[in-house]
Amino acid sequence: MRHSIIEKCGSALGIVLLALVAILLCVSFRGVVLRMDCTEEKSHTLSSATRKALSNLQKTVTIHYYYSKDLAQVPVAYKNYARRVEELLREYEIASKGKLKVVKRNPKPDTDAEDAAALDGVMGQSGAMLGVDQQIYLGLAVLCGSQKSSLPFLNPAKENLLEYELTRAVLAVASPTKHKVGVMSPLQLFGGIQNPSLAMQGQGAGMAPAWIVISELKKDYEVVQLPMDVAEIPQEIDIVLAVHPRGIADATEYALDQFVLRGGHLIAFLDPICLVDLQTQQQRTQRSYVLPDATSNLPHLLKAWGMEFSTDEVVLDRTCATMIHRSRQGEAEKMPNVLTLTAEQMDTKDVLCSQLSELLLLNAGAFGGNPVAGLEQTVLLKSSGDSAMAEKYVTQRSGEDMLREFQPDGKNRAFAVRLRGNFPTAFPEKEGGLKTASKEGVVVLLGDADMLYDPFCVQRSEVFGQSFYQTLNSNLAFVQNLVESLCGDSSLFEIRTRGLKPRPFTRVLEMERCAEEAYRDEIKRFEGEVEAVQQELFALQRSKGGQDKELLSAEQRNAIQRIREREGEARKNLKEVRKRQRRDVEQLENRLMLLNIALMPALVILCGIGVAFLRRKRG
Repeated sequence: MRHSIIEKCGSALGIVLLALVAILLCVSFRGVVLRMDCTEEKSHTLSSATRKALSNLQKTVTIHYYYSKDLAQVPVAYKNYARRVEELLREYEIASKGKLKVVKRNPKPDTDAEDAAALDGVMGQSGAMLGVDQQIYLGLAVLCGSQKSSLPFLNPAKENLLEYELTRAVLAVASPTKHKVGVMSPLQLFGGIQNPSLAMQGQGAGMAPAWIVISELKKDYEVVQLPMDVAEIPQEIDIVLAVHPRGIADATEYALDQFVLRGGHLIAFLDPICLVDLQTQQQRTQRSYVLPDATSNLPHLLKAWGMEFSTDEVVLDRTCATMIHRSRQGEAEKMPNVLTLTAEQMDTKDVLCSQLSELLLLNAGAFGGNPVAGLEQTVLLKSSGDSAMAEKYVTQRSGEDMLREFQPDGKNRAFAVRLRGNFPTAFPEKEGGLKTASKEGVVVLLGDADMLYDPFCVQRSEVFGQSFYQTLNSNLAFVQNLVESLCGDSSLFEIRTRGLKPRPFTRVLEMERCAEEAYRDEIKRFEGEVEAVQQELFALQRSKGGQDKELLSAEQRNAIQRIREREGEARKNLKEVRKRQRRDVEQLENRLMLLNIALMPALVILCGIGVAFLRRKRG
C-alpha cells in the first residue's frame, strides 16, 4: 500500500514537472517563428543582397507598417498576405542588427493612426468591391532622417516583388543621392497626347501615361528627357538611354560621341522595325496602307566602333519562337520573329543576366562586326543556332508561312552587346571636340526597342481604384539591371527577379517541335504537288489552240480532280501527324501527372511497409 502511494505521488510529480517544462518552453519560444523554405530559389528567405544592404546601414531606418487588422470582413487572401508582410519585416529587423525598426499601426476611423497614415502617404483603399464598409489599409512608409519612401498599398498579386520593393525603399532613404539619367526617344516614353493631329482638329485625343520603364527608373534616379536634336549632353548626366533614335541627326550623334569619349555610359535600343513607332505613325497620319520609316540606327558611331547593324533584316529563330494571338479572334500560332529568350540565350555568368528568367523580343535585329582596338566586347543576349536572317517584310506573314521556308544556318546572332574601353571618335574632322577618350566608357547596344513597351513586358490592372502592374517577363528587370550596373550598383540584381524562374516542360516542347517538323514536311510536299499540276495546266493552256477548248476543259477537269485527290491524301497524312503528336504529348503529360500525384503516397506506403518489416524482424 505504501509503495502504491509513493508510486502515485511520483507519477503526479512527474506530470507536474512535465507541465512546468512545457509551460517554460512555450514562454521561452513565444513569438519565435520556425519556417522552412522549400522553394528552389529560396523565394521566402531573405536574399544575400538584402542581408548585405541591411548590415551596411549607417543610419537608423524606421518602417511604419499600416494594416487594418481589426476588420473582420477583410478577405482571407489579404489577411494571409498581411501576415507574410509582418514576417518579412521581422526578418528585416533581425538582419539589420538594430539599425531598422518596425512600428505597427492599426488605422481605425478618426484615430491618430489614420492621420499618421495620411502623412506617410499610405492611403486607405475602398473596400466596397470586397463587401467591406470601411477603408482597408495595407501599406508602409520607410523613413530615415528627412527622407521618406512610401508603398501606399501592398498588392498580394505582386508578392514576388515584395522584398525587392521593400529593399529598394530602404536603400532609397538610406542613400538619397541619385544618379541622373537622360532619355532621348521619338516615342512617347514620358506620356502625352496620344494623337496630336486629332487634338489640333479639336477632336478628343486622350492622354497616354508614361511607360512603366520610365516610372520605375524615376523611383531610383533623376530622369530627364533629352530632345532628339540635342547638340550637347549636359555634364551632370551620368547615363543616356537612346530608345529607338529614328532619323538621328549627325549633330546628335556627335553629342553622344563626345559624351562617351568623356567617360559617359550609353544604352542604345536600336530596331530594324519598331512596331510601336510603326503603329503610332500610322495612327497620326491615318494612312494605315503606308509603311512609314520605323527603323533606328547609330550609323556613324557603330562604324567607328567596328560594329554593324542591319536595319533591313530581322532574326527568325525556331527554337525561341513564341506562341501568340495575332488577333483576338484568331488562334495562337508560333511566331519565329517573336522570341522568348531563356538562360541558354543569355550570358548567365554576367551579373546582368544571372538572375533573369526570360526575355521577350519582337522583330529584333542582330549586331555583327569586330570591335576596334581598345574595345572589349561582351555578348549578353544571343539567338539559338536554330536561327536565320530574313528580310523584315516577311514579318507581315503568318508564323506558318515564315517557318515554311525557314532554313537555319547554325549561327548564334548577337541581340545585345556591351562595349567597354577607350572609344575612338566617329567625327575626327570636327574641330574643338575630343579626339580620343579621356576616360574609359561603356556602351550597351540592343537590337530591339519594342521590348520596353508596356504590353510586351507588364500587365496593368486595378485594385481598389489604384493602378498596378505585374511583370510578364524579365524585360523591365533587364533594363533596370543595365542602368544600375552602369551606376556601379548591383545590390538589387539578385532580388528583382526572384520567383520568376520559368520551368518549361522541355521534353514536351521538343516533342512538339519534332511533330511540327513532320507537319512542315507534309505541307511542303503537298505544295510541291499542287505547283507541279499547276505547271502542267499552264503547259496545256499554251499548247492547245482555240479549237480544242472542250478537250482542254476536260483535261483541266481531270487535272483539278488529281489535285483534289492529292490534297485529300495530304490532309489525311497531316491529320495523322497531329493525332500522333497529341497522343505522344498526352501520354507524357499523363505520366508526369501520375508521378506527381502518386509519388508521395507511394513513399509513405513504402516507409510504412519498411517500419512494419523492421518491427516484425525485431519481434
